[in-house]
Amino acid sequence: MNSNKKTARIVGILFLLIFAIGVTMYQFLQSSLFADDFLTATAANGNQIIISTLFGIISGVLSITIAILLLPIFKRHNYNLAFIYVAFSILGFVAIFVDNISVLSLLDLSNVYVESGNSTSDSLHLMGTLLYERHSWTHYFSLLISCFPVFFLYYALYVSKLIPRVISIFGIVAVLLMFTEIVFSIFGNGISMNMMMPMGLVQLLLPIWLLIKGFNSQEEAK
Repeated sequence: MNSNKKTARIVGILFLLIFAIGVTMYQFLQSSLFADDFLTATAANGNQIIISTLFGIISGVLSITIAILLLPIFKRHNYNLAFIYVAFSILGFVAIFVDNISVLSLLDLSNVYVESGNSTSDSLHLMGTLLYERHSWTHYFSLLISCFPVFFLYYALYVSKLIPRVISIFGIVAVLLMFTEIVFSIFGNGISMNMMMPMGLVQLLLPIWLLIKGFNSQEEAK
């Protein structure tokens, strides 16, 4: 029981780290990859881009670590669900890695564009547009894949009753809202970015609960 309480706190800390990394990455990228003049802005913020890709890798590793830490606990409640969560966490890491490759490709092109001094601006603009579109697809793909491990996390927490079911239900609803917004955005008909907010809230609420309360002791003992 004490071991599971320690695991809950470690998982809570890791989730908070992932949350902080996500916020930091957004702040780093919004001034470059999300800028209208992304070809010049990306080169100007090269160090931030590289740091953000490293943060992305760290976030993926932390997600897999959380899934492995929770595996023996979830196995006692639903064996298959526990391994499905681990599998999708690994898949999420692969998606992050692919997305990071597209980001670094944009950075390389941006550096060439700035160094060329507009001598081949038309061709580089075309390549930049193509790479930017590819990055949009890999980014949405990464976000879409990220919904699956989160869904199975909260579903496993719901089934196991390790935390109050209201939090688990909130998490399930939040990930479904996020998934819906991403799918509509992929087809160019995004509903509202506000649909992503519940996910941010529950991903902050869960680790705080784990740090303060841990897992339900009665369910841990099963």
